[in-house]
Amino acid sequence: MSRIKEFNLPDLGEGLAEGEILAWLVKVGDTIELNQPIVEVETAKAAVEIPAKWAGQVRSIFHPEGSTIEVGTPIIAIDTDPGAGPIEESTTGTPSADLPTPSAASLAAVEVAPSEGAVEPGLIGGPAPGGRTAVLVGYGPRTTAAKRRPRKAGVPTQATAPAAPAVQAPAAPAPAQVPAQAARVAPAAPAAPDVPGSGPGDGRVGGRVGGPVLAKPPVRKLAKDLGVDLATLTGSGPLGSVTREDVQRAASEAATAAAEPAAVPAPARTAASFGTDREQRIPVKGVRKLTAANMSRSAFTAPHVTEFLTVDVTRSMKALDRLRGRREWRDVRVSPLLLVAKAVLLAVERHPMVNSTWADDEIVVKEYVNLGIAAATGRGLIVPNIKDAGRLSLRELADALTDLVQTAKAGRTSPADMSGGTLTITNVGVFGVDTGTPILPPGESAILAFGAVRELPWVHKGKVKPRQVTTLGLSFDHRIVDGELGSKFLRDIGDFLADPEAALLAWT
Repeated sequence: MSRIKEFNLPDLGEGLAEGEILAWLVKVGDTIELNQPIVEVETAKAAVEIPAKWAGQVRSIFHPEGSTIEVGTPIIAIDTDPGAGPIEESTTGTPSADLPTPSAASLAAVEVAPSEGAVEPGLIGGPAPGGRTAVLVGYGPRTTAAKRRPRKAGVPTQATAPAAPAVQAPAAPAPAQVPAQAARVAPAAPAAPDVPGSGPGDGRVGGRVGGPVLAKPPVRKLAKDLGVDLATLTGSGPLGSVTREDVQRAASEAATAAAEPAAVPAPARTAASFGTDREQRIPVKGVRKLTAANMSRSAFTAPHVTEFLTVDVTRSMKALDRLRGRREWRDVRVSPLLLVAKAVLLAVERHPMVNSTWADDEIVVKEYVNLGIAAATGRGLIVPNIKDAGRLSLRELADALTDLVQTAKAGRTSPADMSGGTLTITNVGVFGVDTGTPILPPGESAILAFGAVRELPWVHKGKVKPRQVTTLGLSFDHRIVDGELGSKFLRDIGDFLADPEAALLAWT
């Protein structure tokens, strides 16, 4: 069995056909362990790190960073037994790809075997057509005649080292000349594969000598926004990766240098990414490509209806303040989104038809709620979901929301976390937007837009007072949810947010 194993790009879930190589976490010559992350790949659903299937030494990297590779394509070759010495010709007669190919000049320099002790033509060491000597690939021709082993035990014999194919050696070198000659004509090490950014260099880039810069997608976006060249940084993260702190430190140093009187004024920002026609073309791939396809399919498949409701959420904001003050909640991230999520889950219990999907002229009503939370990341919009959120307590729901947001910002959301959603909330209020008309994720029948909470003049108990107010926007599939059901569902969410404590006592 061959010790060189080619690792193919695996199917990372749900039949995805391709993935883009974001960053190599190893380089040619590295010794790796089983299940060690070797490459970061972005699919249409998530960016994931792929672990090594075998332990050993990296022999070849077939595709550079930025390449889009189909599932099943070899991406790396691993020597599973690097301590076994050089790789010889395989049993099938195919030379190893790791051995250097002799040049025409080296082949011409090979000495013809002497007549005395000659080997039969066609055999290893014998004459071949053209006057050359047939040799085993990688070992070169014999430089001495065959000698019979002495019969008497203990008598030392004279051994000679095989010469390299590219040098013509004398037929019988003196013993004293063997070490020096062997050192002089040793064959060169196999050249590393031509992978952009993986060759030797003078400087250390991202913790790797001349290698590609290791940085997560959010860090790359931050560097682009701040105008920092990642290739000039020395990473302080794992495996020499560049971190957010490295980028921010470089940006701060650049700003300080620019502020000095003797500093050369920085040139004005130019549209370097635009062509001569003053247009920029951005390839659509990964998450953005999948999102575009899903939104187009949903918009022209499900008949959308959107309703709006403006709610006085002053009591909800006060309830959150009291919750933050409790001892057991001091280390928990509490936001208005937590109460909105709880309101949606309780409203689903009262109107389960909203938590359903249309499939082949059937309405599939689901008892579980996989609550999706739309998240804007550096890779585009993703919608991870909290599995079976309806069974979680308020504290468990808060922890699940925190984990979901942190994982999404770090670009580590898995494909499994973004599949199987049944109902979605999009929090457009974090961008200062009042509300919107969101498009349904495919397979879902409702999505709620939660707008910004603002202090506005509001009629409260017959008087105009400043109150905390927000606007909700509910889009639903009119094939499943009619106007009455959608209105009642949105009304119950609003009632909960207007007085969450009373709703919890009355509904649970």
